[in-house]
Amino acid sequence: MQQWRGYEAAPGGWGRSVVTIGVFDGVHRGHQATIGHTVARARELGVKSVVVTFDPHPAEVVRPGSHPAVLTEPARKAELIEALGVDVLCVVPFTVEFSRLPPEAFVHDVLVEHLHAALVVVGDNFRFGHRAAGDVPLLERLGRTFGFAVEGAPLVAEAGTVFSSTYIRSCVDAGDVGAAAAALGRPHRVEGVVVRGDQRGRELGYPTANLLTHRYAAVPADGVYAARLVRRDGEPLAAAVSIGTNPTFSGRERRVEAYALDFTGDLYGERLALDFVAHLREQRTYDAIEPLVAQIAEDVERTRRAVS
Repeated sequence: MQQWRGYEAAPGGWGRSVVTIGVFDGVHRGHQATIGHTVARARELGVKSVVVTFDPHPAEVVRPGSHPAVLTEPARKAELIEALGVDVLCVVPFTVEFSRLPPEAFVHDVLVEHLHAALVVVGDNFRFGHRAAGDVPLLERLGRTFGFAVEGAPLVAEAGTVFSSTYIRSCVDAGDVGAAAAALGRPHRVEGVVVRGDQRGRELGYPTANLLTHRYAAVPADGVYAARLVRRDGEPLAAAVSIGTNPTFSGRERRVEAYALDFTGDLYGERLALDFVAHLREQRTYDAIEPLVAQIAEDVERTRRAVS
């Protein structure tokens, strides 16, 4: 898959293409359906498939301070999109100037002049252009003017629930990683670099990797979870993950700490990922060390069963 920074990166002599547009945070089952349809139609037409997305999230530019929790970091999102068979991922820098493009200018500059769209695939709720003034009917009218077709990709739902990034964020925020996984089509993932913590887990016999996550990462609600710890090299490891402030020790800083089962190596400085499998329990405060250690031992066994 080619990756372009900006639609202006389209090479000279670039032919026609099938394009889909969106933030695609999470690359969830709804996104997968839209992108999959784009790839299939491009192959039928014998042209390239292009996914257009944006960085940073448009909400942060249009309404500073409103950046939503991020379900997939850029590199992970690119991996997931590539796995769907896409030919080109075009990441458009979302600036104030770009946000002010009228819908007609957006279509002309991006879809017609640079990407030479033969077909544009979008969700039923697609909006574009300054103040989100453009919708699917306008896109269809502009398509007739500029010579490209438009196909809508229906929203994906299950049991009456429409899968969307907003819905998945609400699941993660509530600690319902099972529902998030059902909508994503895979476990929710949080990535980060292992940094030194208080070494308290080591003193208790359960050394943990303290994960420094991205400031906008969609971190699940405080609690204890079963997860898979994924390293760049090696098989995934079962991990019991604690998220919270360590109330037993009067902690104040919210942390993500993972105890990797049956692992004795050193993870400091590594960038790793946690794929959340199940919520085990809420955070609790203990009056003594002994019941805390006993609870951790139970969490570890429940993790082993959940991840096996």
